[in-house]
Amino acid sequence: MKTKCLAMLLALVMQGGVTMAQPKSRILEDGGTGPYKAVMTEVEGLKEHTVFVPQDLSKFNAQNPLPVLVWGNGACSNSPFEHMNFLNEIASHGYIVMATGVIPMDDGWYRGPMSRTEQQIESIDWVYAQNADPKSPYYQKIDVKNLCVAGMSCGGLQTLFNCADPRIKALMICNSGLFNQQNAGQAVGGMPMPPKEKLKEIHTPIMYLLGGPEDIAYENGMDDFHRIDHVPACAANFPVGHGGTYRQPHGGEFTVVALAWLDWQLKNKAEGAKMFKGKDNDLQKRKDWTLEKNAKME
Repeated sequence: MKTKCLAMLLALVMQGGVTMAQPKSRILEDGGTGPYKAVMTEVEGLKEHTVFVPQDLSKFNAQNPLPVLVWGNGACSNSPFEHMNFLNEIASHGYIVMATGVIPMDDGWYRGPMSRTEQQIESIDWVYAQNADPKSPYYQKIDVKNLCVAGMSCGGLQTLFNCADPRIKALMICNSGLFNQQNAGQAVGGMPMPPKEKLKEIHTPIMYLLGGPEDIAYENGMDDFHRIDHVPACAANFPVGHGGTYRQPHGGEFTVVALAWLDWQLKNKAEGAKMFKGKDNDLQKRKDWTLEKNAKME
């Protein structure tokens, strides 16, 4: 009987009746509006992570590698379902985005377990390993020296928890900020709760991307910003509240500013810098945006 079953299984494989499980993937918004059409995918051997990356990797090599954005989700969600338009659009402009959590294969609400702060470190470890592995499709195609860690709400707290990692080149804290003793009771259970002293461990430029005074994280984020005087820091506000514009087509206004920050910090692009530098910066010309900078950024 065993021999017969094995023979039948072999026949199915030979006929294409049995296929190995392939990594899940999904094309969002026709791959984004950037010059490199992106795909959202899971990768073998890296559980609880989602990758957003240009579909055609042949355009990237050691001379033109992909800078890295490592992302943590709002509500400590273990899926980037709320931010996939935003992250996909960034990838389409020539980035590899490593998002915490399982790939969202539909537009439904994620209701599984919460994410862990260590997942961001796992993402960093993974891109370093893939870039160094001759067997990887990402071999010498990732710019591991230009890596930004970012996150929204709880994901921002996770980012600040991990801020001391020396591999980080820049930080982006979205709709988030560290709680202080007076309002710590407002935090959702399971969130990382580093003290304000954690800000002293930041060693890179940092941007706070906030939703204005209506954002429940506004006071925490602005308090963080006003405490940071040892590295370049800025706070960009757009009055849309805590939810930001991530779910809008291509991530909305938040994508525009986030991309400028990444282009400046990770690609050293003058156009990105113009969004923030000087009194006549481009951000102040965009409707409803405000920008504050510390002395280190002026």
